[in-house]
Amino acid sequence: MMPAMPKKLRVLIVDDSSFMRMAIRGILSKAPGVEIVGIAADGMEGVDKALALKPDLITMDVEMPRMDGIAALKQIMAKQPTRVIMVSTLTCEGARSTFEALEAGAFDYVPKNVSDNKDAQAVFQKALLEKVQEASVSSIPKRPGMGLVQRVTPAPAVRPSQFAHRRIGCVGIGASTGGPVALQEVISRIPVNFPHGIVVAIHMPKAFTGPYAERLNAKCSLTVKEAVDGDIVKGGQVLVAPGGMHTTLVKQGNNIVVKTSPTSEFPQYIYIPSVDQMITSLADASNGAMLGVILTGMGNDGFKGMKHLKEKGGLTLVQNEATSTIYGMPRACIDGKVADVVLPLDQIGFEIGKIG
Repeated sequence: MMPAMPKKLRVLIVDDSSFMRMAIRGILSKAPGVEIVGIAADGMEGVDKALALKPDLITMDVEMPRMDGIAALKQIMAKQPTRVIMVSTLTCEGARSTFEALEAGAFDYVPKNVSDNKDAQAVFQKALLEKVQEASVSSIPKRPGMGLVQRVTPAPAVRPSQFAHRRIGCVGIGASTGGPVALQEVISRIPVNFPHGIVVAIHMPKAFTGPYAERLNAKCSLTVKEAVDGDIVKGGQVLVAPGGMHTTLVKQGNNIVVKTSPTSEFPQYIYIPSVDQMITSLADASNGAMLGVILTGMGNDGFKGMKHLKEKGGLTLVQNEATSTIYGMPRACIDGKVADVVLPLDQIGFEIGKIG
């Protein structure tokens, strides 16, 4: 008997720009294991074709006539949940729309940066292929607003903190794919009187981290801001590492202070901003008196930082497989034996909030 051929990932492209439709089709049609099953020129046509063709994955433009990408996404998620990658402009408004889409159930996003510039085209092509690959190994969202969380976790029983009586003065959190929604879930469960500073590194372009910090600030009780050079890590505040560069934490007197650097200073890091660099430097600046947290994401960024933190005597927590959009980053920490505690997403914020 002949072995069964691997099933191809069936993709629907939704974009009002003929140039973008052609660009995306050209990229994906050459990708092994991908089949383009349909093209739509606006959100209304996209919804109709999504329901008729039942694709495995949809690339969805945000700004379109008749029905925009957000409205189309919400209809698709309500009627036939499907993996959706949003194609977003590199603007503040594009960022805000993207985060709304992620909350509505989109799998991830790709910044739209395609022009006649060959470098820009290469960046877009690489990002799109990476996101499609990540989507191909993820689960289909179960219902609107739940992203790609695979199972609903029972409510946690009331119990003392697993970090009681341990030396913790700050928290470092890293995430990637699925991270924007996961991080909001975590931060929103930490009380306003939380006594320790929090630093976040999440893989995002430069134009997105500022609007993302503003969104978190509006939705969470803690103060959230995009970090800039000279910011001090302090209680009740979350500093989001800016996109397009790397963030290092340094000790200055009695304070831990932010230092941003161009990517050229740390060519060893593939992911930007680097979770490894943020956690490693925060572990050094705090002399190990910190909690490192790794949430959902593809790859292994954060593992080296968490390993260094463990060597400094710090504590580590990672998201479990069942609630991770992509289990790569948490799995790297678990397989590398640097995870002290593994929890479902809806318990992580509560656990952090118990730290005195």
